This record gives sequence, C-alpha cells and structure tokens, in this order.
Amino acid sequence: MSERITLTTTAGAAVPDNQNSITAGPRGPVLIQDYQLLEKLAHQNRERIPERTVHAKGVGAHGVLKITGDITRYTKAAVFKPGTETPMLGRFSTVAGERGAADAERDVRGFALKFYTSEGNWDLVGNNTPVFFVRDAYKFPDFIHTQKRHPRTNLRSNTAQWDFWSLSPESLHQVTILMSDRGLPIDTMHMNGYGSHTYSLWNEKGERFWVKFHFKTMQGHKFYTNAEAKELVGTTRESSQEALYNAIESGNFPRWKVQVQIMPEADADKTPYNPFDLTKVWPHKDYPPMDIGIMELNRNPDDYFAEIEEAAFSPSNIVPGIGYSPDKMLQARIFSYADAHRYRLGTHYEQIPVNKPLCPVHNYHRDGQMNTYGGHSTNNVDAYYEPNSFNGPVEDKSAQEPPLKISGDAYRYDHRAGNDDYSQVTALFNLFDQDQKNRLFSNIADAMEGVPDFIIERQLGHFEKVHPDYAAGVRAAIKRKKESK
Repeated sequence: MSERITLTTTAGAAVPDNQNSITAGPRGPVLIQDYQLLEKLAHQNRERIPERTVHAKGVGAHGVLKITGDITRYTKAAVFKPGTETPMLGRFSTVAGERGAADAERDVRGFALKFYTSEGNWDLVGNNTPVFFVRDAYKFPDFIHTQKRHPRTNLRSNTAQWDFWSLSPESLHQVTILMSDRGLPIDTMHMNGYGSHTYSLWNEKGERFWVKFHFKTMQGHKFYTNAEAKELVGTTRESSQEALYNAIESGNFPRWKVQVQIMPEADADKTPYNPFDLTKVWPHKDYPPMDIGIMELNRNPDDYFAEIEEAAFSPSNIVPGIGYSPDKMLQARIFSYADAHRYRLGTHYEQIPVNKPLCPVHNYHRDGQMNTYGGHSTNNVDAYYEPNSFNGPVEDKSAQEPPLKISGDAYRYDHRAGNDDYSQVTALFNLFDQDQKNRLFSNIADAMEGVPDFIIERQLGHFEKVHPDYAAGVRAAIKRKKESK
C-alpha cells in the first residue's frame, strides 16, 4: 500500500480532524473560529458557475400560506396569526443532477419556500424527507462530491456514494428513505415537504420552543418504480415541470397541510436522542403534529429565469418570533446558502425582484455587485454609517430573541461516538409491508451495480444492525441481479 498523504488546508497546514466541527459542547452550536469548516463550505459554493452547485434542476410556482390554527402562545411571528394569508414562492428540485438532468430520477427532492411576510422574508429551505445523510456540515461538501461526477470518468459513481455511506452510518436513515418508494415521487405535487432542521419559536414573553415544520401533500403519495422512471425519461426529461405547470394552468392548484411539532425548550436535555440531529426524527407520539394551515400553489411564473432561477432561498432569512437552534447542519447552512447566492447572483442578490421583501428595507450595505438602490438604502445620503446623527435606520429591540443557553468546551467532538444510528431506521423498516421491502431491496441492488464487494459487505453490515431481514433482502436482490445477467 502506498504511503498515506496528509490532508492540509489550502495554506498547507495539516488538518487534525476532518470529521467534526468545533462546537461549544457536543450538541453545539458551531463556533465561527472553525476556519476549515468555513473554508470547505465557501470553496464548495464556488465550484460551479453559473448554475446552483446543488439542486440545479428545479421547478417552481407562486402561492399563498393560509393560517387556520393558532400557535400564537408559542410565537410572536405575524405570519402565524390566525387568518393571515402570506404570499409565497416555492422551488422544488433534485439534488445531484445538473440543470439538464431528468426530473424522474431517484434522488432527494429539495423543498424550498419563501414567505413574503409583513415583517420581512422568511425562508424555509428543506427537503421531501425529514432527515438528511449527514449531521455535521463538515461532511456536506464531501457527501455532495460523491453525488457529482467522477473527476476522471465524468460519470456518476455508485462506488463513491456507497463508499461514503458505508463509512458514515449516520446516513442510514436517509438512504433507506431514498431507496424506498418515496425516493422517486412522480412529481412535486405528490410528495411531502419538511423544514427538516429543528428551528425555534419565541413568544412575546421571551419563551423559546423548539419546532419542526411539516408540509403534508393533500394530493396523496404517488411514486415511480425504477423501471417506470427509466421508460418515462426516454420520453421526457421534464416530467415534474410539465405536471406542476399544467396543473396550475388548469386551475388544479396543489395544496399541502402545514403542521408543526412543538418541543418545550427544556425537553432538549431529556430526550434519548439529540433533537438537533438532522439524521433523527421526533417521534409523533411524544410530540404530535399540530395542524396550523394550508399552503397552496396557484400561479405559474411569467419568466422562469427571473422568478425561479434567480430565486435565492436561505435559512438565514428569519423574522421576529422564529429563530435557529444548535443544529450543526442548520448553523452551517445559515452561512453557506447566503454565501452561495452572493457568489452566484451578486452581493445584493436580495434586491432582485423575486427575492425582494414586500416590507420596507433599510440597511447600511453599500456598493458591490447588483447594487440597484443607488449606493445606499437609508433614504438619507448623510446616513451611510451607524450610529449617526442624521435619522438613519436604527435597531429595534423588540426583534431580539431570548438568549440561548449553551455550555461546553470548544472542541471537535466526534458526532458518531455513542450515537444510535440504527433504531430509528429499524422503526422505519418495520413500517414497510413486504412489497415495499422488496422494492427497497431491489432499488438498493440497482444502485449498487459496479460497486466493489468490500464496500457492499461493509454496507450490508449496517443493514444487519438495522434488521437481519434488511441485509438478507438486499443480499438476495444483488444475487438475483447478478444471475440475471
């Protein structure tokens, strides 16, 4: 075996840990001093031009969020006041494919929403799954590399993705969902959406609650098998685009039931799982979903590029009454998404009409790319700094969320140590009937084509820890596939 080479920073310094972000305590939050994390995320955002690095192929439409429930005891956000109707924009996308990729591919779907509230834009940037492949954004660029093209062959690599997944047991939950029926929805309208991350709500009293957002399709779940999708891609690569556009044009507006799971702030220290772990779900029996409204898509864009391709969604966009959490992935995305937009669209990307809030905007940002407000947005040429004596914009203390309690030493904590990455997957596997399990086994066997045996065996070891039938079923499906050739 050849001598191992040392991983270094771009400046040549050795990297001591490429697995774990520096956090305050094992649950976070992430510290901004973690330069290598920021470097990896910033570098990834600049790897492609001009399409999105991730989620390049997408469809979108305008709509409205109508609040019918009452959660005002948990949040002061105006968007959640009963009876409120908020205009919004949604973009739904595959993850791995480029802009010309086919819609009907087995992949996680992005579920990005922008709500133009009276207090500013609130963006909820999630997926059609409640979990993700990694829990620490330090590994996100590495994961995405496995979903993109091999640098030598310029082809997608089954080996790369299964090698990474088999070395990252935290991916099991998302891999199982991806390879199940819900990993290949027939279109945007027949799938759920999730905020995925844990966010927070806070009320007028300064009380904080943890929250999960869910968008349950009211059209029902429909999916393609691998064989059906393969045949469809031979006739159209725009199946989701066509379905959503035609449904809205015909007046058949798709709708989603909006739900939240609410957790008291103190419960985060009592749950047997880390409630800020993006690879985990909150059991519904412990935190029942509450219906709060309906989201409807009812207007197609007039200009796809201007309204969908230039749309910039970022978890950094929150409004008073909604906040973040110590979720390591969320904390990194707060930086990463906005940074990607600054690179792809320009420094002042939120002045582009589709991204511009409906409420007044006043700040002290100046100059730079995409500056369309004439040098300043303070309405006073003398008030170009803060504080000033010329009636420039001033802070609003009512928007200050309550303090977040944190503790722990700054260190790169091993996020895999002592973490149960199997029991929630076992619970999911046990929900499948035998036909669903058989399709799961077959889909995994298809996705493992060409993967070296030692990687397959390593992954089968993880399936065995979930349930012996999981490993046995995949092993049998692989054998049948080989024998059929």
